[in-house]
Order: sequence, then C-alpha cells, then structure tokens
Amino acid sequence: MKSINKLLIVLILLPFMTIQGQNSATDSLSLSGIISTVINNYPSLKKAAKELVAVDAKIGLTKTAYLPDVNFSGSFTLVGPTTKLTMPGLGTFELFPPDNYSAAIGVNQSIYDFGKTAKNIALDEKNKQMVQLTVEQAKQRLSMAVMGNFYGISFLQEAIRIKDDQLKTLNEHLQFVQKKADTGSATKFDILTTKVRISVIENAKTDILTALQVQMSQLNSFMGKPQDSNIVLKKELNVQQLVPSVDSLTNVAFANRSEMKMARKKEEISKSRLDVIGVQNNPSLNAFGSGGFKNGYFSFASGKAEDIGMFNYAVGVGFKMPLFDANRSKYLKIQANADLEGNQQETELTRRNISNEVVESRANALSALKKVKQSELQLQQASQAYELAEVSYKAGVITNLDLLDSYTSLSESKLALYKTKIDYAANLQQLKIALGEKIY
Repeated sequence: MKSINKLLIVLILLPFMTIQGQNSATDSLSLSGIISTVINNYPSLKKAAKELVAVDAKIGLTKTAYLPDVNFSGSFTLVGPTTKLTMPGLGTFELFPPDNYSAAIGVNQSIYDFGKTAKNIALDEKNKQMVQLTVEQAKQRLSMAVMGNFYGISFLQEAIRIKDDQLKTLNEHLQFVQKKADTGSATKFDILTTKVRISVIENAKTDILTALQVQMSQLNSFMGKPQDSNIVLKKELNVQQLVPSVDSLTNVAFANRSEMKMARKKEEISKSRLDVIGVQNNPSLNAFGSGGFKNGYFSFASGKAEDIGMFNYAVGVGFKMPLFDANRSKYLKIQANADLEGNQQETELTRRNISNEVVESRANALSALKKVKQSELQLQQASQAYELAEVSYKAGVITNLDLLDSYTSLSESKLALYKTKIDYAANLQQLKIALGEKIY
C-alpha cells in the first residue's frame, strides 16, 4: 500500500541515532533538554575532557624548563688498600681515607635558552586549542545525532496516533456497514473491503511500533534507563516563515564553523613547529651549583696529618652551542613546510565544502517550507474530499471502496504534513549547523 511504502522510505531516511539523557519517563522531553543531558554525560565527551587535562599537563611539563633542577646526593664508600705516605716530623698518613662519605645538594638552572622553551610552549598551547575545537566539533556532531533521533521518534509517535485514529474511524465505519448489510443496503464485499483496510492499518501500526521500540530502546540505553521505559517527546515543530538570504551567509559560516577554525589552527600548528625546529640548535646557558659535606681533607693542626670532614661547594656557568646535527633540522624543516602547504590546501578545501553546505542547506530549507505549504493545501483538499465522499456514500452515489480510499488519502495527508514540518524544522537546524551556530 502507498502508506506503507511512504513509511518505509521515511524510516530509511531518518537516522537511527543514539542519545543519552536523564528525565522522568512521565515528563515530555524537549530537544534542547535531551541535547543538554547528552552533552553533560556522554562517555566520549568525558573522555575528551580527560584529554584536555593531559594537554594541560603537557604544557605544564614544558614550562618546567624554566624551573631549577634540585637534587640531593649522598654516598659512603669503603676503599682498600690505601696508599700511605711517611713525612719526617709529621709521621705516616694515608693519601685518602679508607672510608669516604659525602652528602651534597645540587642545583641546575637554565639562564637563557634563546627562545627554545617559549616556542615549545606556544606549540603546546596551539595543540590545546586544537583539542578544544575537536571537542566542540564532537558536541556538534553528537547534537546532530540527537536531533535526528528526536525527530525520528516524534514522527513515529505521531504516525501511531494517526493510525489509532484510522482504526477507530474504520471500526465505526465497519459497524455502520454491517448494519446496512443487515438491511440489505450494503454487500458482504463492503464488509470485507473494510476489514481488509483495518488489517492493513494494523499491520502498518505493528511495523511502526517495532521501529519506535528500537529507537526508544536505544535512547533508554544511552540515558541509563530501563529498556522498556516510555518516552514522550514535546512537539517542537513551530514552522518559521523566515529563511535568511544567501548573502553573507558563507562569511558567517567561515567565521563560525569549527571545521574552518580547525583547518586554520592546523596551519598555525605547522608554523609553530617550524619555529620550534628553527630554534632547536640555538645555544643554551645554564648555571649550576652544589654544596655539602664530605671527608678526605687533611689537617696538620695537631702536628700530624688527620683526616677531617669539611663543608664544600662548587658553582659555575655552562654554555652549550650545537655545531652540527647531522642535517636533522634541515630535513625536519622540509617535512614541516610540506605539512604547512598541505594544511593550507585543506583550509581551501574546507572553505569550498562549507560554501556548498550553506547553499545546499538553505535550498533544502526553502524546499521544505514549500512542501509544508503544499501539504497544508493537500490536507485541506483531502478533508473536503472526504466530507463530500461521506455525503456521496450515504446518498449511494459512490461505493464503500471509494469512501475508504478517500479516508486513506486524508490520513496520509495528515501524516505527510507532519513529516514535512519535521523536515522543515530539521533543515532549519541543519542550516544553523552549516552556519556554525551551536545547537547544544
């Protein structure tokens, strides 16, 4: 039947996406409320938040190059045999003691590294911004999936309501036909055709209920609710008559789309890598110092050589200048320049794709709006045709089959109108997405 074929097409086109939320089963759920719940609880986004923590730790690790490296060391060493030296008047003493001990604190501080640390920090900061943009993009895509699931369930629930109305009306009509058959003004064929229509609608309703159960099961699973929890959605199909003009829409999209921001950020990261490569062979200037206590010093204050322990220190400045790195920096620059040029091409490709998406989304929204108006007119005509068919049937001008066909057309027109409103609402959301507007 036409109604079944249309339903199957709709079920194929509507994405069976999964969402996660947390609302009372008895409350009607809004699209914005579901999206908000998903964004706050979806596992992949929680994982992305942990990745941001790791990126912050990486930045902190790079900044540690500005801090001193402080360490403590201590040792005890027993050495044997030891060399002894005899000096007239001073006696015999060992050149070094057999038991050596020491304890010291050492400090190493970078004084100036000619921009190497600063360049690495700048690169890490850009990588963090890239991760943030990736998270934003993931939220947008997840919201799109939620939107598809929301409108899919909304359509199926409305389809069931219309099928229930059909069954109620046809059962009432069946009783009417049976009474007419008792009086001889209707035939058994009329009864059978009515029962066949009822059976077809019941089968179609079963298919819709199955599809709805699958989508609700997916939704409940991601919301952490029992699989059989009932879900009632708010009808959010206020059809707006305004679709923005195409002028300047692409510029808005270029400024707001996360894909464009990410493409530009990749270029910045490539440039930062070139900066890091350019300074990796810069010299470095360090200060170091250590101080502590150890034995092995000799004193002749008592008239003979004695091993004593003393506080000691050592301070200095170190300078390191790389002279030849086996051409590593040369090839790293070639690689980084190639990445930069590739990212520039990716930015241009992203720009073109966004332009196409904006034009396509706007055209789809306008087309959907026209279909809404056409469906409203079709429903009006179908209602009038059914009213005339009822009058004509009672007058004996048309057959029972003609009346059933007229009622089927009316029911299909109601469902088609709801479907066009869903399409228009979804296309408006898609246009917002194409312009880079956040829907979460």
